[in-house]
Amino acid sequence: MARILGPKHHLCRKMGTKLCSYKKCPAQKRPYRPGQHGPLGTPRLTGYGQQLLEKQKAKWLYGMMEKQFRTYVERARKSKKETGMVLQKMLESRLDNVVFRLGYATSRAQARQWVNHGHFLINGKKVDIPSYQVCDGDRITLHPHVQKTALAQQIEAQSKDAHLPSWLTYDREKREAKVIGDPVVAEGEQVFNAQMIVEFYSR
Repeated sequence: MARILGPKHHLCRKMGTKLCSYKKCPAQKRPYRPGQHGPLGTPRLTGYGQQLLEKQKAKWLYGMMEKQFRTYVERARKSKKETGMVLQKMLESRLDNVVFRLGYATSRAQARQWVNHGHFLINGKKVDIPSYQVCDGDRITLHPHVQKTALAQQIEAQSKDAHLPSWLTYDREKREAKVIGDPVVAEGEQVFNAQMIVEFYSR
């Protein structure tokens, strides 16, 4: 599968917002385009340009290519509920994103790699597909072949400082995470406008 390569912070500054998980992302202090003309200001975008920008933010945030992302939008449009809300729910329900939200990984890219390597179990069964959709009630645990390794200690240390969203819980004694509801994106965490993305694909 194709990957999004290149400097991550360059994308953050190009989009004008923090898309990475690095605490000292340069886009926080310099939220303008890189290069000598960046500080002069961001060019005014047309309606189409703004919609395209929001789509690119979502794609790069979750690490997906165009074909896969379009599939998510088409599936969301078939729902009877609000398309933008369904799209956000589907993106947040990805297993690699859940692993990242739990604090197991420092980035979604790292979470995707660990899922690919089969380090996690869903309800006792190994799942190595990053796009797997978790559901309410699913239990997420480490694979037995990982539990006694240095990687398990690293994951445990990273998860201690994680700020869990309201729809996830973690039992440290059992080393088990659980999905307790539908994914909810807090107001301050909304990096992109889902409705604009839906409008982009409706043109």
